[in-house]
Amino acid sequence: MPRLCANISLLFNEVDLPERFDAAARAGFRAVEIQFPYAFDAAMLAERARRAGVEVVLCNLPGGDFERGDRGIACLPARVSEFRDGVALALRYARALGCRRLNCLAGVAPPRSRGETLRDTLISNLRFAAGELAHEGVELLLEPANTRTVPGFFLRNTVQAADIIDEARAPNLSLQYDLFHMQIMDGDLARTIETFLPRIGHMQVADVPDRHEPGTGEINFPFLFDWIDRLGYSKWIGAEYVPAAGTEAGLGWARAYLEPAAAGGA
Repeated sequence: MPRLCANISLLFNEVDLPERFDAAARAGFRAVEIQFPYAFDAAMLAERARRAGVEVVLCNLPGGDFERGDRGIACLPARVSEFRDGVALALRYARALGCRRLNCLAGVAPPRSRGETLRDTLISNLRFAAGELAHEGVELLLEPANTRTVPGFFLRNTVQAADIIDEARAPNLSLQYDLFHMQIMDGDLARTIETFLPRIGHMQVADVPDRHEPGTGEINFPFLFDWIDRLGYSKWIGAEYVPAAGTEAGLGWARAYLEPAAAGGA
């Protein structure tokens, strides 16, 4: 049975983010992930998670300025210092939240940039981040994304991401496999997951084409969840989608996998 965690940056957005820990717990989630927690006090978020009785299993490293078009900065040669500062910030939050996984977004390739330079910068930054995280017992994840939703994203498919992970040679570095992104870029999800399962440290789900909840699009999630179980995957699967209507109204797909009597909130 899949172990689902709620991405509270996208789900339960009917309330402010600090209230979403309780909302997730009441819905039956035992764990949550947060894309970027850095606008909120880490100690306050940690207390909210503790009171709700949910584990924080994943956050992203700081990803630059999203309003200006950044989608991560790890491949950008001119922003290595900023990336390293972001690693230190993320580790402070990880300590406070008890979070053992941090995800890295490579970023959008600048116009007329050299792919080899971007790749070398990404690998160097991954080695640095993985080394820093290893001191804290934290796993580093690397996520490819589709270029329809994120035009120009540098890391765009599973093979490319796996090759970079192999070249970085960091034992605590693994793949974040988002079925929404990789259905668009790779397809053949079942066989791709089977092939790359040893490298996968975390999965996320949303349906294609509109990034709404499973069951609203083309992906056969009941089959894939059963397939993933049979492969022996027992790590977290993040519900990282944009609800088509309200969060609660769209959770029918997940009811069989959640604990209905979740205790949460204060």
